[in-house]
Amino acid sequence: MTNDLTQAPDGLIGGYKGNNVSVKIVVVTFSTLALYNAVELVILILFTFQRYSGLYFWAMLLSGVLGVVPHAVGYLMEFFALGPTWLGITISTVGFYFMVPGQSVVLYSRLHLVMENRKLLRFVLYLIIVDAILLLIPTTILTFSTAYLRTRPIIMGYNVMERLQVAWFCTQEILISSIYIWETAKLLRLRPEKDTRRTRVLYELLAINFIIIAMDVALLVLEYRGMWYLQTTMKAAVYSIKLKLECGVLRKLVEIVQPNRQDTSSTEQEQFPAFVNPEQIVGDVTRATPLTRRSQQYPWGASVDSFTLSDRRRPVSVSSNLSPTSRPP
Repeated sequence: MTNDLTQAPDGLIGGYKGNNVSVKIVVVTFSTLALYNAVELVILILFTFQRYSGLYFWAMLLSGVLGVVPHAVGYLMEFFALGPTWLGITISTVGFYFMVPGQSVVLYSRLHLVMENRKLLRFVLYLIIVDAILLLIPTTILTFSTAYLRTRPIIMGYNVMERLQVAWFCTQEILISSIYIWETAKLLRLRPEKDTRRTRVLYELLAINFIIIAMDVALLVLEYRGMWYLQTTMKAAVYSIKLKLECGVLRKLVEIVQPNRQDTSSTEQEQFPAFVNPEQIVGDVTRATPLTRRSQQYPWGASVDSFTLSDRRRPVSVSSNLSPTSRPP
């Protein structure tokens, strides 16, 4: 552990130079955990999504395959000095590009399922793009410069930029998660009569998002404590766990976006004529809306076509519910 900004992190240049076996065991353990989670994540994604398309699907898949795996493998090469220095740094850097900003894209992509504020969505998207440009490019240049030039100003610049980058991405993910929590709470309040089940769903979503925020804070603490090697090796494991938690978030989102059949009470069903099947209603029928492509989606602009069939309500044919006496004139 070192907080000296004039020294390069141990493990970045020429591998780990210490003789602490426990440190090596921890690095190997967290890297193995990250790789295992990445493989399991791919399987979960392929079985969770019905259609392999959409920003949410690709963001999660690429964050795992091209993010977690290269970052874990590249850092192992750096830490144990396996192969040329530039190769390990390049692999881990590519993994970082897809893993860390990719996590923000995952958080952004599921915002569409609970909110329709286009200005706020556009702001979050621009924030992710600008942050990626301002943080990734300077950090990459300083990383390679530290590994090969090793001058005092460059090493200090790298250490400062590394801490700034971790703090900035942590804050960005906390901001997006907070917006999601707020919008989800607003969405659940739309039907207060369904208090019991929807309150449970809200608490579960809050718990998952708070776990994600807590892991970001843990990485931030390790970075500012000077434990660069531990923070770096835990990062891949932490982000793999956060991606797996996204599958749990997805399940809860489906419960909100696609209510179960029993959620429609008999009182609600009596509000419609006998020839209307309430199961087919997905919007507010008390107000006329223009027939546009967006109005054919759910009220908050979410399309769940890519979700697994087991999580989607199977539509009931209207014709099967029509009796000869209940047909409209």
